[in-house]
Amino acid sequence: MSSRLDGKVALVTGAGSGIGQAAAMRFAAEGASVAVLDIRPELAALTAMMIDKEHEGRALALAADVGRAIEIQTAVDLAADEFGRLDIVYNNAGTMDLGAVEDTSEDGWDRTFAVHVKGTFLTTRAALQHLGGGGSIINQGSVAALVGVQYLAAYSAAKGAIVALTRQMAVDLAPRGIRVNAICPGTCRTPMTEPLFRTRGGGDVEAGIAATVPKYPLGRLGRHVGRRDDGPVRNEQ
Repeated sequence: MSSRLDGKVALVTGAGSGIGQAAAMRFAAEGASVAVLDIRPELAALTAMMIDKEHEGRALALAADVGRAIEIQTAVDLAADEFGRLDIVYNNAGTMDLGAVEDTSEDGWDRTFAVHVKGTFLTTRAALQHLGGGGSIINQGSVAALVGVQYLAAYSAAKGAIVALTRQMAVDLAPRGIRVNAICPGTCRTPMTEPLFRTRGGGDVEAGIAATVPKYPLGRLGRHVGRRDDGPVRNEQ
């Protein structure tokens, strides 16, 4: 790995597993100190331990619900106090409520937007005072923000909102030297997506994956860089 992030500090939400864990590990491999935030403290601690063991990097495990203002503000402030500042904020935390509009409960809809959209808003707001005169904010979108995906009404709507919010944040924060971008990955195999595969496969996860793969020209799902196979990744976004 390069050292292009030496001396930088990254905060990753939903970093206890899946895409967030992979991102936290990669930031550390590139030389950054990483604040690993997850709603599940034991998973945040696991990722921090992996960073310390595999990359001899500085990692801080934090627990917070990104949809709750007091919790996320406290966690972000702790990260800034520990490392002195923030340079990178990766708003990755997510959840997935399956169902078309008629199948989606009001609670499921509200929770999806609370984590994805409100969580991105609250985390960014809490972090801005620590970014100083520059930095980078990365918001986790999805291919579901750009095209219709069956059974994902709430998730697709929330990811679409994140893409719109990213455009607005980029305009508002550019004068402060803060870059804001969204990434919109395709499907990755994680525990969060396995219920979707199970639904697509009529109860069979592998059948659901087989039905999903042809949607992608590369002929495979997203996976961790460096993996030698497309087997299960025991993580969650």
